[in-house]
Amino acid sequence: MLSKINHILNADDLTRINELITAAAWQSGKHSAGSHAAEIKHNEEMDQRCESWKAINQLVVTKLYQHPEFQRAALPNKVSAAFVSRYGSGMHYQPHVDDPVMGGASGRYRSDIAVTVFLNDASSYEGGQLRIHTRFGPVDVKLNAGAAVVYPASSLHEVTAISAGQRLACVLWAQSLVRSAEQREILSDLDEARQALHISAGAAQVTGTVDRAYTNLLRMWSEV
Repeated sequence: MLSKINHILNADDLTRINELITAAAWQSGKHSAGSHAAEIKHNEEMDQRCESWKAINQLVVTKLYQHPEFQRAALPNKVSAAFVSRYGSGMHYQPHVDDPVMGGASGRYRSDIAVTVFLNDASSYEGGQLRIHTRFGPVDVKLNAGAAVVYPASSLHEVTAISAGQRLACVLWAQSLVRSAEQREILSDLDEARQALHISAGAAQVTGTVDRAYTNLLRMWSEV
């Protein structure tokens, strides 16, 4: 399931992040890539030892985790730190699949879900689409600042070459309570329906039925 979520970050958040970016230290994105990915990854990433990264990471992870649409789509059990990436002219990341298990020995997690949070508007650069290859064909995603896209980390995906301007984004991963992407999609649809029923017909029998179905499916499919 591919979900686009608006307004993960608000205007004040983005202003603060832009201030932090100007003072940040950067390094080649190859340092966080495996031996194969290093050959196809051409970007820069914020040095995670600098104070700017620490502040951006705390803000983005907190806002993402608190967002109800992210909770619905991802059912997160663990959320990674944010990698702050920068793509300038000619930079790109060729098609790849994310590592299935990430993190150090003391905090490893399964990468069920990938998340990109866009930090600058789509109109400020040319190219730089997040291209996700699905069974129905490639889907290009290029959202405005503060929006995010959530999709299965098992998907083949890429960032197309930048021809002008600069692309700024945070990339994160989550281990879901529900391993299966198909089951997460069913639960997301069912949760959306039950929330609508609670608003329109909170006392109706059907609302309780849908609520119980969602709750018991989540109990059946979750791993904790």
